[in-house]
Amino acid sequence: MLDLRRLALICEFARRGSIAATAAALGYSPSAVSQQLAALEREAGTALLDRTARSAELTDAGRRLVEHAERILAMVEAAETDLSAHASTPSGRVTITAFPTAAVAFAPALARSLRRYTALTFRMRQGRSGRGIREVESGEADIALVDDWYGRVRERDSETLRVFPLLNDPLVLVVPRKHRMADPAVPVDLWELRDEPWMATPEGEPSRLAVDRLLADVGGAPPVSWEFEGLGTIIGLVAKGIGIAAVPSLALAAGVRGIAVRQIPGDPIGREVHAVARATSVNRPSVTVTLRAMHVAARVLAADLAPLTLAARSTGKST
Repeated sequence: MLDLRRLALICEFARRGSIAATAAALGYSPSAVSQQLAALEREAGTALLDRTARSAELTDAGRRLVEHAERILAMVEAAETDLSAHASTPSGRVTITAFPTAAVAFAPALARSLRRYTALTFRMRQGRSGRGIREVESGEADIALVDDWYGRVRERDSETLRVFPLLNDPLVLVVPRKHRMADPAVPVDLWELRDEPWMATPEGEPSRLAVDRLLADVGGAPPVSWEFEGLGTIIGLVAKGIGIAAVPSLALAAGVRGIAVRQIPGDPIGREVHAVARATSVNRPSVTVTLRAMHVAARVLAADLAPLTLAARSTGKST
């Protein structure tokens, strides 16, 4: 009889590509992973891994077993979902992975909505959007809150993954309170700001690419003066008068004093925020109520941020 936990382990090995990466992802030691895969080989009665002194890769039999295992594990989850769907109260653990600004913005509303379900344990982790989707696929997380700057996440909606659009999140300009463009009566002109000390996330980060595109639209700018990990850090430094920045409006949900927020003229660059879950789990009560709470939280956030993102579009002027 093939052990389900070991089947999940070999699927994880297939995704990660090495025993060391599999161990790191699951919190096991490499020797424990190797032992469990060896036990699975004994259960299967054939070699599943081709091992060398420095690496291991799936054999043909191993790849075939992974294909079977993915279907088996999906069927097991579907069976669990069907049974739990008849439960009167959501229960068990629901695990969410979210990119950092979404974690900060969504956590309060989710906690308020879900605390009524006393049999439900809510767990939120932070991580990059791409990794979040992989964690949902592997079963490490039930739902991922992901950001999408290029409209590609919607394409992931399929028989195995469900994508739920939550809100649009445009870039906004943040400046210190005493900056000349903190005055709503002064029109925002990005050309005039080209030589300001801009702050942004490091090169290669999605929000940095968006800022680079924004500045390129006004003829480019000198290299960004300051690079920092974390949008919250950048906004805090703007409040201290260090420089200016363009950040997604969702990064302002936690509230920061000492800054002025201005609408970027025209049709600003932005991102979409989605929830992603496995198709086999969306009808599980714990996942269903969490997705519902996410939609409610998104509406509340959109309403709170609307003065920053909608006023200029309705008047044709910056705010």
